[in-house]
This record gives sequence, structure tokens and C-alpha cells, in this order.
Amino acid sequence: MTRLPIAPVPAGLPHALRALVGLTAAVAVVALLLQYHLLLRTPGLGAADATLRYLGYFTILSNIGVAAVCLALARGRREGLAGPVPRAAVALFIGITGLIYVIILRPLWHPQGAQWWADAGLHYAVPVLYLLGWLAGPHGSLHRRGLLSTLALPTVYLGWALLVGRLSGQYPYPFLDLGALGIALVARNALSVAVVFVVCGALVWWLDGALAARRRNR
Repeated sequence: MTRLPIAPVPAGLPHALRALVGLTAAVAVVALLLQYHLLLRTPGLGAADATLRYLGYFTILSNIGVAAVCLALARGRREGLAGPVPRAAVALFIGITGLIYVIILRPLWHPQGAQWWADAGLHYAVPVLYLLGWLAGPHGSLHRRGLLSTLALPTVYLGWALLVGRLSGQYPYPFLDLGALGIALVARNALSVAVVFVVCGALVWWLDGALAARRRNR
């Protein structure tokens, strides 16, 4: 009897990389929960307003993306959230989160106590851990359409952030504060950030191809 060909099963992540992915997911989840807890404890801020402000931060959304992708990878998934485009998109978003925080936002405040731990987790530990894992992971499956769809998401976020600011009275980031800066300056700031997304997105997609080529040539 003729045997039917069996499609090869994709190999799972190496044990060390899976451990790093699991650690990244754990740090992201703990930092996210701690930050939400601290917002809920803000005097005069109800649960609904706290939740709206919480979900208005790109930092929070990008860390949620990290947790979702890493949990999928830790479970052995290779498609869906664990596919190449979501992994690269989250690498771009969490990288931008850390970059903008270090360059623009860090000098504006000095968190203490539990807030320092949440801040360090969301803006430092998670970006570094995730980017290390992404660089060490599989590469070579990205396409240009994935980059275009990835770059569309920050535009959607911009509308969401402005809506959150309008509804809550507090904009997620000072460079998006329409009330304080006016529409012209906010538009200029948004355009500047968009350029950063495009440049860094192109770099992530280039790195994916370069890393794949380097491994093939070994």
C-alpha cells in the first residue's frame, strides 16, 4: 500500500529561547498588572476612568502585545499571534516604546516605589527581553505587505489616543496634548513619531532578511 507523504512538523523553539520567551511574558504580565493596580489606587479616579487611561497608553498596548505573542510562543504555536508578522510588529512597537520613553519621557518624571518597578518593567525590562528573543528567533518569512499593515496600526492608535484624551481630560502623552499644544504642534509631533515608526519598521524588516541570510550562509 502506498504511504501518503507526511508534511514535516515545524521544529519548536530551542529550550533556552523558550525560557526567555516565558520570562518575557511573566515580566510583562506582572508589570501590566502592577501598573493597572497603581492606576486604580489613584485618588479621585474611578475604575472606568482608570481603565480608559490605562488602555490609552501605547506602552500598555505594546506590552499587552508582548505578553500575547510570548504566551503563544511558549505554548508551541508557530502561526497566528506567534507568526512572523505579529512577532516583528510587536518588536517594532515595544522597541519604539522604549526608545521614546528614554529620549523624550524619562526626563519628565521620576517614579518612586512601586511605580518605579512598574515603569522599569514596562519601559526597560520588557523591551530588552523581547528584542533579544526576537533577534534570536526564526527569521526570513516577512513580506512588504506585513510592514504596511504594521505601520497602519500606529495611525489607528493616534486616533484612539486623541479620543482618550478628549474623553478623560488627560492625554496619554504630553506631545499629543491638543489642549496645551494646539492642533498644528500636535500634528507636527505626530508626523515626527510617524517618521520614526517608518524608519524603525524598515530596519526591523531588513534585519529579518539579513539574519535569515546570515544563518543560511553558515
